Amino acid sequence: MRIVILDDSSTNRSIYIKLAQSLHADVETKGFADPHAALSWLKQYSVDLIITDFKMPTMTGADFVGTLRADGMNSDTPVIVVTAYDDKTFRMQALEAGATDFLLIPVDHYEFIARARNLLQLGRQQKLIISRSADLEERLVRSEEAHAALLRNSRESLAQVVDTVPALISAADREGNCVFVNESFAKFAGVSQAVESYVALLGPARAEECRRLDRIVFETGTTLASREEVLVDRNGAKRTFLVTRAPLRDPSNNVVSVLMTSTDIDERKRTESHLHHMAHHDALTKLPNRVLLYQRLEHAIAGGRRGDRMFALHFIDLDRFKSINDGLGHHVGDRLLTAVAKRLSACVREYDTVARLGGDEFAIIQCGINGPEDAGRLASRVADYLATPVRIDEQELNVSASIGVTMHPSDGHDADTLLRNADLAMYQAKAAGRSTHSFFAAAMGPHARESMQLESDLRQGLA
Repeated sequence: MRIVILDDSSTNRSIYIKLAQSLHADVETKGFADPHAALSWLKQYSVDLIITDFKMPTMTGADFVGTLRADGMNSDTPVIVVTAYDDKTFRMQALEAGATDFLLIPVDHYEFIARARNLLQLGRQQKLIISRSADLEERLVRSEEAHAALLRNSRESLAQVVDTVPALISAADREGNCVFVNESFAKFAGVSQAVESYVALLGPARAEECRRLDRIVFETGTTLASREEVLVDRNGAKRTFLVTRAPLRDPSNNVVSVLMTSTDIDERKRTESHLHHMAHHDALTKLPNRVLLYQRLEHAIAGGRRGDRMFALHFIDLDRFKSINDGLGHHVGDRLLTAVAKRLSACVREYDTVARLGGDEFAIIQCGINGPEDAGRLASRVADYLATPVRIDEQELNVSASIGVTMHPSDGHDADTLLRNADLAMYQAKAAGRSTHSFFAAAMGPHARESMQLESDLRQGLA
């Protein structure tokens, strides 16, 4: 513990030194008569308390304190000013200069010791506070550095995780600038992860659409519903993705960017397409099945209501197919059905529909015709083409067909009625000698219609 005594009076200086040394056994005192010498020494050494006279030949106590406070390592050291002036003006001068306490001459020894001890204790507490503050600040700095390192490591780990996710992930700001692109997206697009814009990442057309959708997220602050989008990879191949867009917010809850996550569903779409095709097509002939025929009939009927041209429905049943199938085997029967399907497809236009209803029954939707004459010509062409022998395994198979024809809208306004009436007309063709066609006749006698309906029902039941 070090105390400096400054007084131009050697007597006073000696008294104050003795009083200071009585404070504690470890007290070290240093006395000065000249304030300039004291200031010079104090620039080099740290002390715990300074006691100075106010009135000195070369400098007042107020000036001494002001100079001490302005510079040096003891700018915060407690200072007791000893003065013979009990005037408030002198005290204010000393206080304004930075004095800590006062003693009046003649100095009371007990008061000297009490004030000095209090200031030393206060100084120790201040040093302890400063030390603890410095320690706390150091710990805080270390904690912040550790937190920054942890955050940096967390970000790096998160980036590594995001890079391994099997999805295309990016984030863009309000101007469409990319603030993040994961490795999968960069590889898909054939660009660097440092790519700066949607245009470079996706191309001009897709970039404009992305910015339009991002603006909705910025304006609403909500996540957009997932939607299917087709993206083009670096090789020009198109793939289907399920894309979501969600807002990213800053600590103030402001939307600062939009996170776009694109999951590849191309394989799923192909599977769905395959399953849809299987559900609507015949496995043997690859033609549309009854389900798809019904849907296209409904579509054609709806078109007729809008004023489109009329259409015809041809119901085709192969004559004596059962004897071929039973006599030569199902494998021959299947090949014959496949050959018939190809011949039927060759008879129609691209926008007509050829379907297999099941067994040896087929149907054709003949669209956009002018009248029954067009339907009759197609039915005759089909009958003639099918009558040509089919060669299978060195055998020539003769097959013919009975064809029933209904016209929309004259023979029915719904799919069920048109199919039923075409079926009845087909049995009328069979009754007429097979290998021919017959139009549905609304004026057909009730008995004949009941007989044909019964035969149709029996045939359906046996099938």
